Amino acid sequence: MLHLPEDFIMGGATAAYQAEGAVQIDGKGAVAWDSFLAEKGRYTAEPASDFYHQYPVDIALCKQFNIDSVRLSIAWSRIFPDGYGKINQKGVDFYHAVFAECIKNGVTPFVTIHHFDTPKTLFDKGDFLNRETIEHFVSFATFCFDEFKEIQYWSTFNEIYPLATNQYLTGVFPPEIQFDFEKVITCLHHMMYAHARVVNVFKDGGYQGEIGVVHSLEPKYPYSDKLADIHAAKVDEALSIRFLLDATYLGYYRQSTWEMLTEILEKNQMSVTLDPADFIEMKKAANRNDFLGINHYVSHWVRAYEGESTLFYNTTGEKGTQVYRIKGVGERVPREDLPKTDWDWIIYPQGLYDLLTFIKEEYPNYKQIYITENGLGFKDEYQDGIIMDEARIEYLRGHFKSIARAIEDGVNVRGYFIWSLMDVFSWVNGYNKRYGLFYVDFETQKRYPKESAYWYKFVSQTKTII
Repeated sequence: MLHLPEDFIMGGATAAYQAEGAVQIDGKGAVAWDSFLAEKGRYTAEPASDFYHQYPVDIALCKQFNIDSVRLSIAWSRIFPDGYGKINQKGVDFYHAVFAECIKNGVTPFVTIHHFDTPKTLFDKGDFLNRETIEHFVSFATFCFDEFKEIQYWSTFNEIYPLATNQYLTGVFPPEIQFDFEKVITCLHHMMYAHARVVNVFKDGGYQGEIGVVHSLEPKYPYSDKLADIHAAKVDEALSIRFLLDATYLGYYRQSTWEMLTEILEKNQMSVTLDPADFIEMKKAANRNDFLGINHYVSHWVRAYEGESTLFYNTTGEKGTQVYRIKGVGERVPREDLPKTDWDWIIYPQGLYDLLTFIKEEYPNYKQIYITENGLGFKDEYQDGIIMDEARIEYLRGHFKSIARAIEDGVNVRGYFIWSLMDVFSWVNGYNKRYGLFYVDFETQKRYPKESAYWYKFVSQTKTII
């Protein structure tokens, strides 16, 4: 039987746009998702989980189920409707009220400054491809540090890699651009530079608390022992893992990392030039990150692929439809001997162990790690207020075992935040893909604990994995 440290944090994760609803009230400014979802006509983020009004209920559930921390994000456009300029005081007051409710209930808020929701005014000017956005982001972060002094844990960004690739590689996020590696790599670098700028503002300003970044990290394995497959896996790893961690913990890109990115660019007849001055701030920040947040759901097996880029992103839960073949990178191949979710995500808890030990070995200045998202997207069945989700418990059990083993092997993992606290709106899946410990009836906004909520409470209370 495996155990977690007594002081191990057991939290729940949310995000402003996916949980709050209230997208057009009390002075909130627009984000690109508002018009994008309206144009698609499939679903909207209104009212999502109505956290804007239901947050006392959700925080009370945290207390009841021994969830000691909650991961939240501040909607940039709820504070600055245009991303800069005039402050919306109602937005400021809302977040103070949420944080006060957390503290009253003994729940520690971990706050993310940017979670996929750049104000539309700045998005329409190029989002993080436009360096002007970096300046406004730094100003917004500084405002948050000055205003919300009750917060002790800050993350600059949520999932830099998925944001850039879903905008400019897969095209499932607005502005729906596909296979543009110039934009992907430029966006990734600009956001890592912006992260470094904000870390340095926090440290130089003497603010109290801790600051880090949340990366989505998915281990890459070669599909076979062929040299071409081994190389393809390393290229995919360089783009999706090493590029991010080099920037975070070295403040520059290793030669081997940059050579593989250059290979991707050249095979797609593209090129990128970075501003050398950016690395001054990045190197300054490299040893100042207090923690690394890891969002982890899936591992990939990569096979060499020389054809034109083609993909299909499974947004419906129709199993077996996902396709990912990217020119210059490789093809992600489903392992038929491993279980998968309905959305074709391979379930492989060993991948989390491998990832954690990789970071310890390759980036020894990482300090501490929080698993800031992990969980199972599932088509939960509601039966008279009872939701039995043994599949989710089995998923969690496997990943907690990997965490416990990594801790035994010397990785400093300090806590875990399940995605998600309650069922929320999903960016590309709407409402049929549920992750929450608490089932949300989106018609009535009533919450119902799932079987997994009771399992999670037991682990939190006992620090024993059963």
